[in-house]
Amino acid sequence: MDLGLAGRRAIVTGGSRGIGRAIAAALLAEGVQVVIAARGEDQLKVATAQLSVDGGVVVPVVTDTGSDESVQNLVARTVSELGGVDILVNNAARVGGPGGPGGVRAVTTEDAAADFNVKVLGYLRAAQEVIPHLVAQKWGRIINVGGLAARQVGLVGGSIRNAGIVALTKTLADELGPHGITVNAVHPGATRTDQHDGTLSLTDEQYAALGGRVAIGRVVTADEVAAVVAFLASPVAAAVTGESIAAGGGTPGPIHY
Repeated sequence: MDLGLAGRRAIVTGGSRGIGRAIAAALLAEGVQVVIAARGEDQLKVATAQLSVDGGVVVPVVTDTGSDESVQNLVARTVSELGGVDILVNNAARVGGPGGPGGVRAVTTEDAAADFNVKVLGYLRAAQEVIPHLVAQKWGRIINVGGLAARQVGLVGGSIRNAGIVALTKTLADELGPHGITVNAVHPGATRTDQHDGTLSLTDEQYAALGGRVAIGRVVTADEVAAVVAFLASPVAAAVTGESIAAGGGTPGPIHY
């Protein structure tokens, strides 16, 4: 299927590694010009070299989504380098989020606030900056990468931040729909990434154990998550907005309406 994305211009935050880099690669394969944003300059350089192998346009921009000024610079650089912006993929986050064993009392308010600032408020910042450009051209796509913790409790910080992303997504979708802009969230679960991209990788045995709790019987790959994002970023997906789509291979048991 031709997704009709050739010539579009995208920003992918958290685009230097893991799911973000896979999303950038999927968009590039569809002919999209891509700005990848991340805090680490060295990792951005590596990712840019790898993503540019097939000749696509890749622009690295060092960005901290926890900073208003940094996000403003990101969008300004994108418009300057590519002539505009059509697609925003919000993916930047602190890996794992705050908290862990010990429940609510194990989460410090400082850590939770820092995490919320980077992911939820970071997504809001980026959306606020691209909205005028999308509205002016009467077309755009925003995809917010959350996580399956939005649908279950256990990891306190992860559940809070991803549930916040669901609310942000629906709010943006309702407001921007009349302007030809769709907004959706994608929730990966445990995801297998390139072991050499700098993200935390599990052993084959650990992935196999996780796969036993997935409906398809295995852990999905970053490329499979990226394919869902690429579809939602395309004109083909015009009928889908305000939705939170799980991309974790299926969770046995719960029914979501």
